[in-house]
Amino acid sequence: MTALVQELLNTFEQLTDSERLEFASEILKRIIHLDFPPLSDEDLILNAEGIFLELDQRESAHE
Repeated sequence: MTALVQELLNTFEQLTDSERLEFASEILKRIIHLDFPPLSDEDLILNAEGIFLELDQRESAHE
């Protein structure tokens, strides 16, 4: 991650909830037109694994 990206993320964390929503909405509007390469099967599996691990942690925290 570049220093500039890290700085943007740090600034994002300092925003109010409504400002975060506004910022995220604007980012989503802009990235919808980017031409992303298709994800490989390995990328999809790694992302799915990360999501399921996060869900397991959340479930464990609520038990």
